[in-house]
Parts: sequence; C-alpha cells; structure tokens
Amino acid sequence: MRVLVTGGIGFIGSHLCQRLRAEGHAIVCLDNFDPFYDPAIKRRNLQEIQASGGDGLFQFVEGDIRDKGLLEDLFRRSSFDLIIHLAARAGVRPSIQQPLLYEEVNVTGTLNLLEACREFDVTGFIFGSSSSVYGNNTKVPFAEEDRLDAMISPYAVTKRVGELYCYAYHHLYGLNIFCLRFFTVYGPRQRPEMAIHKFARLLHEGKKIPLYGDGTSRRDYTYIDDIVGGIMGAIQNLKGYNIFNLGESQTTPLRDLISLIERALGKKAEVEELPEQPGDVPITYADIAKARRLLGYDPRVNIEEGVMRFVQWFRDKG
Repeated sequence: MRVLVTGGIGFIGSHLCQRLRAEGHAIVCLDNFDPFYDPAIKRRNLQEIQASGGDGLFQFVEGDIRDKGLLEDLFRRSSFDLIIHLAARAGVRPSIQQPLLYEEVNVTGTLNLLEACREFDVTGFIFGSSSSVYGNNTKVPFAEEDRLDAMISPYAVTKRVGELYCYAYHHLYGLNIFCLRFFTVYGPRQRPEMAIHKFARLLHEGKKIPLYGDGTSRRDYTYIDDIVGGIMGAIQNLKGYNIFNLGESQTTPLRDLISLIERALGKKAEVEELPEQPGDVPITYADIAKARRLLGYDPRVNIEEGVMRFVQWFRDKG
C-alpha cells in the first residue's frame, strides 16, 4: 500500500511512519518543519526514520498543506491508496492567541487534502482529531456520540470542523474516512511543550514546575505505541465514515503525574502554583468501547509504565 502521511516527522507521525515502513508499506511523508517548536527536533526524527531500514519504502517531501499547487503536483506524481492526515497547528493555549492561523492550517489545510483526494480519486482518508472537541463535557467517560457544544478553544473548534468536512466528503464523494480522537498522547519524541516532557525537563534542570489550578485536573494519558496500534487498526478496517476515541480510558490527576515523574527521575519537584489557564478543561476521559469492538484497539501501557519508558528515553535522547 502507498500511503501519504502528513505531519509525518512530528511526534505521532514519526512513530507511525516507522511502523508502516516495518510492515512493508511505501510511505511519502509530507512535513513543513513548522517552527512551533525547534525544527531540529523533527530533523532528528527524520534521521531516525531514515536509519530504521526498509530502503526504498520511505520518501520525504518538505512542504505545507496550505500549498494547493504543491499538493496537486504531489498527488499527480504519486498514486496514493491512503492519506493519513496528522499535520496540524497544535496546542490549545496558543490557538487562543492565533485563531486565524489555526483556522488556516487546520481547516483550510484539511480541506485542501480532501479536495486533492476528490480530484485524484484517492478513496481512503484517516484524520487525526483530538479529545479537545469534547471541551467542558460533563458526561464522563467521553463517547463518540456525545453532544459537542462546549468547546472552549479555537484549536478544538478547528478539529471539529475538520471532522465535519470529512463527513461531507464521505457523503458527497464516497470517501472512506475515519476520524481518530487522540487523548493526550505521550512517549518518546513527545513535543517539548507538552506536560510530561516539559515537567521532566524542568525537574531535570532543577527548575520549578508550573502547576495551573489546584492540581486536581485529570487527563487520559495515552502511550504512543497504543496510539499507533489504534491507527493501524483504523487502516485495516477503513470503510465508510466513523469517529473513534483513542485513549487509555484511565485518568490521572496532575499532581499524581508530577509524582510519577519525580519517582522516575529520582528527584523532588518544586512546584509553582499558578491560576488556571483559559482553554484548559478539568478532565479528559475516553470511552474506548467502540474502538475496541470495531478496530481491535487494545491499549496496554499504563501511565506508570509509560512514564518510566519516557524518562528512560529522556535520559538517553532528550
């Protein structure tokens, strides 16, 4: 199978590309080295993918999903069986400062790809969505059929709009599309501004860890290997249109997360208590019954084990 992976040298994308390559799929990876975080991190990810074997199965293209001409040329030159769309402007809090940029990248960029699929007869599309679409949902755990009327960040809105466009293109043009709602993914290569990586780095450097709110907010932390397993399940079962939660279906309070990182690093954290941040939600919690049933999704790495694995990578590579 020939697959286009957008955002393919980011955190999730780089792990997915290695898995696809190991299973013998031909991959074209599209990424623009967006400066949201240090592009050198993505360049290291690219080097790891290129060094992981499977000669001839991996091609890297530097480019932006907002560039319609580049996409048309890429689709014209390559016959894709599947698009896995992970490229996005990430982050809840920054989206509050730059909503127009998030709209341009996350919505227009997604629409550009769907249009390319329509024009060049690519019928398979997997969209990387986010648990942020549930917003301040008071019903837990979050299920795919829940009402989505409490989104509290532009980032969340752009991801929901992407899902809606995906449905429209399925309905109008017969594309097979799955939208995967990722829940707080962590593990080796995690983006440096995300909590586990940020806290580990600050603790390692002897700096204070910022604690927004009272530390009782809870997240459904999902290890990268489990997420990649869920994406592979989606590839194998892609038919029609559907939305799936990919989480661990366990929640961890923020203060407990800090304690786990302390234990793994063997250091005591100094915490700086700060006000709650706009856009933050009190809880994320995935109901994964649907993904278990229809994708064979089976998350296996709990938060205790996952943090230990992350810290080992951090010591070696971070």
